[in-house]
Amino acid sequence: MSYFFHPDARVEHLEHVAFYESRQPGLGGRYLSAFESAMAQVCKTPYRFAVEHPPEIRRRRIAGFPYNVLYRTVRDEIEILAIAAHKRRPSYWVERL
Repeated sequence: MSYFFHPDARVEHLEHVAFYESRQPGLGGRYLSAFESAMAQVCKTPYRFAVEHPPEIRRRRIAGFPYNVLYRTVRDEIEILAIAAHKRRPSYWVERL
């Protein structure tokens, strides 16, 4: 399977990369690597991860960073709905459905 971003999720993702890179050179790259690792697992076994929001919105944690990838399957692809901070208000992304 492959994945694609909801437009707002793409913005969040790029903001996270820029934020970490501004904090420490190379940290943005480490975030990207952790994100890609998480997404490789999601693409391989998309139904393995916990349902965050019914009916089929799932959550995968990004190791080493305070974010979850919220996603759903759409016609044999993964749609990333949000890259949500653990401490951000819950379900802010639901309007993207």
